[in-house]
Amino acid sequence: MQVTFIEKAWYTKHPLRWLLYPASCVFRLVTMCRRLYLKRCRQQRFSIPVIVVGNITVGGVGKTPLVIALAEQLRARGLRVGIVSRGYGANVAHFPYDVRVDDSADFVGDEPLLIAKKTGCPVVIAPIRAQAVHYLLEHHQSQVVVSDDGLQHYAMGRAVEIVVMDGVRGLGNGLCLPAGPLREGAWRLQQADFVVVNGAQWPNAYRMDLRPTAFIHLLSGNPVPISAFFSVPIAAVAGIGNPGRFFQTLHGLGVLFRAYPFADHHRFQPHELCFEEKVVVMTEKDAVKCRDFATDEMYFLPVDAVINSTFWDALWSHEQLQGVV
Repeated sequence: MQVTFIEKAWYTKHPLRWLLYPASCVFRLVTMCRRLYLKRCRQQRFSIPVIVVGNITVGGVGKTPLVIALAEQLRARGLRVGIVSRGYGANVAHFPYDVRVDDSADFVGDEPLLIAKKTGCPVVIAPIRAQAVHYLLEHHQSQVVVSDDGLQHYAMGRAVEIVVMDGVRGLGNGLCLPAGPLREGAWRLQQADFVVVNGAQWPNAYRMDLRPTAFIHLLSGNPVPISAFFSVPIAAVAGIGNPGRFFQTLHGLGVLFRAYPFADHHRFQPHELCFEEKVVVMTEKDAVKCRDFATDEMYFLPVDAVINSTFWDALWSHEQLQGVV
């Protein structure tokens, strides 16, 4: 699989990192000052607990499946759960906006729409996430809020922080942007309440695995056994933060495919999904963007976040959630 230049620079000992190191130091200083200012002077607290699921690296790490799993677990405990998201790429005129399951991904963003469809919980998007939390309190009487991303959005107070890491790529070269993939230094992991690692073991962290079940036919919604894709090569499409993870999953399942990576949140056009391979398989996040022009040969592969019960026991025992869960 082709590795991009920036991935080589961030996830190997590429000499370019030293050329960018001074800029990285400036970035780290600015972000630390920003964090201190927002936490002390601008942070808003809420009457209900806010659980933030975020990451300290650029790119996809598996936050959205964990947000969905959290919402499902909280609902199973009888709680009214609200979810907030920035709504990256949304074309909404006014925020906060209450996502509807019949909205288009172009209008509200792919991740908020996917979360709303999967959880059945109210999902509210707003660049200023505190506004979304207030909206959930006023209009949905939410008892707990889960924030999809927003770890660095320090104007939003939080009761629990969960940092998700990519178990394969880890922290890369350990440097902050632009010399490395970090939004904040590795020290930030020590301040989070929980660290969850996607697909690997990590010291003082909980392991999460993204477990696929069956392919889903995009038009009908019917499941198709994975074994149906063993004999004929297919086109594998991924417009997510780390397309390689999706392709590795397909490889691990024994599926024959040719990889077609796209940029995260890519807005697909019908002609972009015409390949030599007859069958097209994509991620569930991409599927919500392609339903309007789906063909009979399009499928997606949903995944569920699976975490050991020790994580859930530790989360429910957290002091900030006592009396709520």
